[in-house]
Amino acid sequence: MEIENPVDAPDTTYASGSSNSIDESRRTFLRAAGLLVAGLVLPQSRADQRSLPTSTSEQKVILVVIGGVRRAESFSREGLENIPHLIQDLLPLSLFYTHARNDGVTAHFNAISSILTGNWQRVDDWGKLAPTTPTLFEQFRKASRAGRSDTWVVASNKALTSLIGASSATGFGPEYGANVVFPKQLMLTAVEEALRSGRTANMADRVKVEAELQNALEGSNFEGLGWNVFDAAAQLDPRVEGSIKTAIANFVRGGGPTSGDELTFFMTREVMRKFAPRVLTVAFSDVEAAHFGSYSLHVAGIRTADRLAYQLWQEVELNPDYRGKTTMVILPEFGRDPDGSSTNGFFNHRANEDSTRDTWMMALGAAIDKPQIIERPIRHIDVCPTLTQILDCRGIESQGARLPEFRA
Repeated sequence: MEIENPVDAPDTTYASGSSNSIDESRRTFLRAAGLLVAGLVLPQSRADQRSLPTSTSEQKVILVVIGGVRRAESFSREGLENIPHLIQDLLPLSLFYTHARNDGVTAHFNAISSILTGNWQRVDDWGKLAPTTPTLFEQFRKASRAGRSDTWVVASNKALTSLIGASSATGFGPEYGANVVFPKQLMLTAVEEALRSGRTANMADRVKVEAELQNALEGSNFEGLGWNVFDAAAQLDPRVEGSIKTAIANFVRGGGPTSGDELTFFMTREVMRKFAPRVLTVAFSDVEAAHFGSYSLHVAGIRTADRLAYQLWQEVELNPDYRGKTTMVILPEFGRDPDGSSTNGFFNHRANEDSTRDTWMMALGAAIDKPQIIERPIRHIDVCPTLTQILDCRGIESQGARLPEFRA
């Protein structure tokens, strides 16, 4: 359905996190979408503000993956307040799938590697084993002969490792893999070093925080941070070090929140400005504060991801290396368990329930002909073959299928 004016959808109640709430959530979303495009929420539709695609063959893709987010806290009546940028700024421009299913392992490494490979991955949950089939990065680099600087992963999630950047598949592997950077690990290393050295007071002073982060960057074997950048060596590549220092300065001096996702955003923006990669994956994970039982921090993480996804799109629109030739896709890794479940509800994401498996996906940019809402269920493994076609590279055979709503 095109995003026009589905305002006649019935008004229904929604039970937070309940596994039987999908239809109610869908109707609530459709009604909200109709209000937006009818101009009842926004002063005017933003659909006319899309940048037109260029004729260049150098198409780029940005994949934004958020940790576990339920409908109850996002695309439901109660959840819309947590995603003002997705619903108001990006939805009117987007191709939106109301049902994007994770039918694989609902653990972080397996979930993200399934999205990146187009095949359900069932390897070690903590990233001790590489995906078994080629990633988007490998398929793209092997087909196009692109350099390593054209493929990046910038991630907050501590459950990921550098093995997310390349598979163990014969004929592919690290030779065709992505650069992988974990900004949050730099923060953790700085805190640990401050604790060991009795400088904990420094972590409450923004100026001194910057110095601690710089020291952690310069004093560490960066491979100890879990990073894999430009064919790993004992020293961080100078091309990257300067960008990271700029990101740290912007992060600390910007006056905003100092969370892992914030630093991931600044690092991503610097990578875009310095290297302009054609394939970029960004993983936000502040929402995983849910594992500590803090619902308020979990919701704050959703709001942060909403804002940062929008800021990434703003960077796409302002950056001449990206404007008009970039497709950005946003989706959660999975949902979270329903309230009242034996797995403690929002704390976890292990239940075989729709609340955990049924998510959503938003896409906008060069490969999107027109804003529309698609109610047909898709699978997370459909993302990779869709993006390989946008990149004009012949993808390998996979369990996933290309989504026809995207323009190749």
